[in-house]
Amino acid sequence: MYQLTTHASFDSAHFLSGYEGKCRNLHGHRWKLEVTVSSEELAQEGQIRGMIVDFGELKKDVKDLADEFDHCLIIERGTLKEKTMEALEEEEFRIIQVEFRPTAENFARYFYERIKALGYQVSLVKVYETPNNMAGYGE
Repeated sequence: MYQLTTHASFDSAHFLSGYEGKCRNLHGHRWKLEVTVSSEELAQEGQIRGMIVDFGELKKDVKDLADEFDHCLIIERGTLKEKTMEALEEEEFRIIQVEFRPTAENFARYFYERIKALGYQVSLVKVYETPNNMAGYGE
């Protein structure tokens, strides 16, 4: 099995609504997104002959995904009071609302599905909240 792995990072804040611990408070991470694609075969012709995919394209697509979440507040939709959301929006904070609890585990699956939708044969996506703590999702 051939594999290619690339990564990109982004800085953002989040909190875990309903969590009984310090992560219920607003805090930030330097998230690292690591994507591995794999194939039993290499391309036999064309520009990518001898490759799984064009590494440059894969790196760009992973970086673009990471950049979507850079320097923002990530929240689970519906977890902040309307008044709080209005105040944050009035201050022009960049807020991304997701349909899931913003854990590393959920982000690993989210990014896996996004990369797969781009046509890549994704085997594993890892999301690091810190250099020592990672969650992965794959087949």
